[in-house]
Amino acid sequence: MINNRYHHLVLGEHALEHQHRNGSYVAYGTHLERPDDGPQELSDRELVFLARAFQFHLATITPAGWPYIQYRSGPRGFLQHLGGNRIGFADLRGNAQFASVGNIEHNGRAALILIDHPRRQRLKLLGTATVIDRATDPGLLERLVTIGTTRMTAQAERSIILDIEAFDWNCARSIVPLYDRDYIAELSGLYHAEIVELRSEVEQLRAEVDRLRAG
Repeated sequence: MINNRYHHLVLGEHALEHQHRNGSYVAYGTHLERPDDGPQELSDRELVFLARAFQFHLATITPAGWPYIQYRSGPRGFLQHLGGNRIGFADLRGNAQFASVGNIEHNGRAALILIDHPRRQRLKLLGTATVIDRATDPGLLERLVTIGTTRMTAQAERSIILDIEAFDWNCARSIVPLYDRDYIAELSGLYHAEIVELRSEVEQLRAEVDRLRAG
């Protein structure tokens, strides 16, 4: 039985009415017929997807009650797993508007959506975000700007951590398959290796033909 935390956080009375009218209540609404299971646990599938990400959109709530969406990007692996259901990233210096930071400090509820366009996968996460300044925990920020053996060169000012409550994998039907340079290089590398191998076989066959002709 799947965890129903996401359904309890996302689906309300009006959504359920539409599901009843459109025949999708059994697939979604029935999960609300039992008590909330509590936070979903991030599995290896989610963690691998997060580690591969180089961009996401972050949604927070303004003091006026409106949703605010911001685009974030960095090297692959900049969104890091900090243990359990906690993930985090370094907040890099920007235009000094501080809208997302202020929203998080006012109301920590946040959502992320990550899309892998080449593989046509997307993941939505809901959680509670916290802003931690460099002076409060310099070690955490240093960890978040370090990806493997590489240190990010952009100026990082604070850490943002999220304790994930729920997540959902969306269907791939409407995802446009865009291809970035790294993905193309990965595919091209496979073809290049195959070409090198085939050329080697051709040279061996030519040498064998020459040997037979000479004999």
